[in-house]
Amino acid sequence: MLSVEGASKRFGGVVALDGASLRVPRGSIVGFLGPNGAGKTTAMRSVFGLVRLDAGEVRWDDRPVDRDTRLRFGYMPEERGLYPKMPAGVQLAYFAELHALPRREALARARAWLERLDLGERFETQVEKLSHGNQQRVQLAAALVHEPELLVLDEPFSGLDPLAVETLGDVLRAEARRGAGVLFSSHQLDLVEDLCDDVAIVSGGRVVAAGGVAELRARAGRVRVDVEVAGAPAGWRPEVPDGELLPARDGAVRLLAPAGLDPEDVLAQARAAGEVRAFSFGPPTLAELFLEAVRA
Repeated sequence: MLSVEGASKRFGGVVALDGASLRVPRGSIVGFLGPNGAGKTTAMRSVFGLVRLDAGEVRWDDRPVDRDTRLRFGYMPEERGLYPKMPAGVQLAYFAELHALPRREALARARAWLERLDLGERFETQVEKLSHGNQQRVQLAAALVHEPELLVLDEPFSGLDPLAVETLGDVLRAEARRGAGVLFSSHQLDLVEDLCDDVAIVSGGRVVAAGGVAELRARAGRVRVDVEVAGAPAGWRPEVPDGELLPARDGAVRLLAPAGLDPEDVLAQARAAGEVRAFSFGPPTLAELFLEAVRA
């Protein structure tokens, strides 16, 4: 298990991390969420020694992370970290050899990962001649080619088309089933909600919420109501004590309300106002939990 405990880091007068702590168990996928500048990238870089913490500690399986341990990790930075004029397959084999794989096995792994990511015909293609999305796939393969025990990905879904997003999601699930710990950051909260076992939300360098999505929803103490009523008076909304009106589209009404709300009461109000076209009731979405945690 990866554990980051009490991580603090300043860059001059800027506080990047302020006592942040998070855990990534083996075999799990953890989403690392936060607004821009919240400290996500700094925390990820600290795992690989690319940032020296002012305070705190990074441990793997309850031992300090050293160079030999990091060789068993895989890292995909947000910025491109590939040699642009080197062929994709040759480059992947080179990275595999840096992780102590024999040459023949390194080449076999490189070919296998390019096939897995639908780039089997691009083994000899220079990276700079690939599209942005395909360069992203090669970057992912570089993090995976040595079968890491921990996979850390900084905005891996950025710029990918829907098919590539689906492929990457399948890869992350497969890596977790293999037993690897997976930590990735993303602003695409619907993907995080679909993929992750747990999430950690960071704001201002501090982890302000962490746990399973279902657990965070249960702790929120609020529910979400969506209702669409045809023929309702302009500006209509159900009378809900302490309800918070949220932005909605196409004439629908969306609000957050205390967990004790009776949905039948809201539905009765909607029917009295007009023809109910749609009605849903349930816990807050991850996006709503994220906004609440960050604003708090």
